[in-house]
Amino acid sequence: MLLVTRAQWGAQPPKSAWRFVDTTQGVKIHYEGTEVPSDLPDHHERCAGRVRAIQAAHLADPVQNWIDIAYNAVVCPHGDVFEGRGLHHETGANGNQPLNLAHYAVCGMVGDSGLTQPTDAMLGGLRDAIEWLRQLGGAGQEIKGHRDGYATDCPGTPLYAWVQAGAPRPGGSGSGPGPGSGGGRSGGGAPPGPTAPAWPQEYLSLQDPLLHDDNVRTWQQRMADRGWPIGVDGWYGQQSHDTCVQFQQDSTSNGWPLTADGIVGPATWRATWERPVS
Repeated sequence: MLLVTRAQWGAQPPKSAWRFVDTTQGVKIHYEGTEVPSDLPDHHERCAGRVRAIQAAHLADPVQNWIDIAYNAVVCPHGDVFEGRGLHHETGANGNQPLNLAHYAVCGMVGDSGLTQPTDAMLGGLRDAIEWLRQLGGAGQEIKGHRDGYATDCPGTPLYAWVQAGAPRPGGSGSGPGPGSGGGRSGGGAPPGPTAPAWPQEYLSLQDPLLHDDNVRTWQQRMADRGWPIGVDGWYGQQSHDTCVQFQQDSTSNGWPLTADGIVGPATWRATWERPVS
């Protein structure tokens, strides 16, 4: 998953504290509902600014009185998942408090005119966001459209048809292998290099006692193949942690934003294989 954190896209702080939610029944899919430029898939450099504009519009809305961007996440045509309210925070997008507490809200960056058809990369990113909210945010298995239970055209005909089809990954099934594979940039903007193997559903991190397994060894081998000075022994020690931080910082500096925390999660795992060698 290509996660762009609030700090990375330049979010304003919320007006007040988010309401904590432990679990939800699932996720509801949204769209912008206004015109989205049809050439946006050719201009990834605009996407962060578009998320900032959505947040600014929501904060300024005198009717809704939103405290922040309404969505938990926004997915651009290139498959990047922009953190909105994020994990374990009540959404503001589903229409009323019972609906907001029942489902997280994820918005695809398409509209009712201009760009109306989601790209394959966006559909992969939406699946990434759903799996992220399931694995780390307590979301249940339901995937619905905003119009389910609320009188609206959202998320538009193309996205709603995708939801009704089971929200499949492009070329795959609705269940999908999770945020460690699929999604991301595709088409003309796809990075060269191999496709990452499925994320092993294990966060590789510096622990006491040290983590030692084949997942660590696989990641270390790929880092060594990329030219990083790292031992391939299956132990996630200080060297692996420090190398991971350096790789995450280098990735962010080269247009592939990662949180520099020294933890190999879904986004860092994927970048280890798919980010172009710089």
